[in-house]
Amino acid sequence: MFIDGYDKTLLNRLPKNICLIYRVKNNKYNLKELTLLKYFCKSTNRSFYISNNVKLAKKINCDGVYISAYNRPLYKYNQNQKKRFNIIGGAHSISEILIKQNQGVKYIFLSPIFKNRKNRSYLNIIKFNLLSLVTKSKIIALGGINNDNIRKLKMTRCIGFAAIKFFKDEY
Repeated sequence: MFIDGYDKTLLNRLPKNICLIYRVKNNKYNLKELTLLKYFCKSTNRSFYISNNVKLAKKINCDGVYISAYNRPLYKYNQNQKKRFNIIGGAHSISEILIKQNQGVKYIFLSPIFKNRKNRSYLNIIKFNLLSLVTKSKIIALGGINNDNIRKLKMTRCIGFAAIKFFKDEY
């Protein structure tokens, strides 16, 4: 689940098998919130990732970093990392998938799979599956997932899904 702040009520309602990715739009990270989130994740045995900031993720000893689709430098992020430091990232097209592979990403969040109010265009199941064949990285579905279409994910090559609104609405 992508989060942008520490909301203890919401976090306590979430199932135990959900990883958290801290993502803020303006890249101004709140260290107090990060510390609270890190402690919460450690105490509930969840993985915790920070978006687009490898140095900060390493500094507070996160499980890894999420590299967004818009973060395109061809730097290999997994060089000189601790053993359990995962690099995960987002992509929307073949070219972005190839960039993520060059960055050393282990899991690719492919989006948007379904139509939502934020994006007029979306991949659909067939395009999603075709794009997932381009890489050996594990694929996570993202975008437009709701109660009506969550069952359709079984027809994809994804190993899981990520969401914001779905988890906030359901839990």
